Amino acid sequence: MAAVMDDSSRMWITAVPPFGPDEIGVLLALDGESADSGEQAALRLLDRGHEGEEGVFYLLPFDLSARYTRTGDRLAVALVAPRAVLDEELVGAGGQLGEGADEWVTLLRRELVTDFEPVEQDGEKQAVLLIDHLGPVRTLDELFARFEAGDSGIAVLNAQ
Repeated sequence: MAAVMDDSSRMWITAVPPFGPDEIGVLLALDGESADSGEQAALRLLDRGHEGEEGVFYLLPFDLSARYTRTGDRLAVALVAPRAVLDEELVGAGGQLGEGADEWVTLLRRELVTDFEPVEQDGEKQAVLLIDHLGPVRTLDELFARFEAGDSGIAVLNAQ
């Protein structure tokens, strides 16, 4: 797993060590030092998670969710949050999102070329995994090493 991290997408189709080698899924990396406001909002919402296995957080779908879309050979994942949840978080930080027509706000969108199709089970789409970290990483192995060292966490997001 020595793939070079592409800062423009930071999205992989891979197995994640804590979940085992047989569970292939979509993984997004979120950098706590990113200047991207959507990425920072998503990271802030991770604090609303509930811890499962050590270092693994599960988020409620009405706090933060993922949406899959496919266009040709490209799979895209968008992280979305309800406007009301964002307003609640931003007011606590001294800001406000403002008015908008959509109930759900897209925080970030990443895509890659792949033939991978997220599986559905009992009508539910496969969850998206997030690994939060501080500062740039060069490889997927380095990202996983930070998790193993306790320097990052994994969040499990329901997908719509």
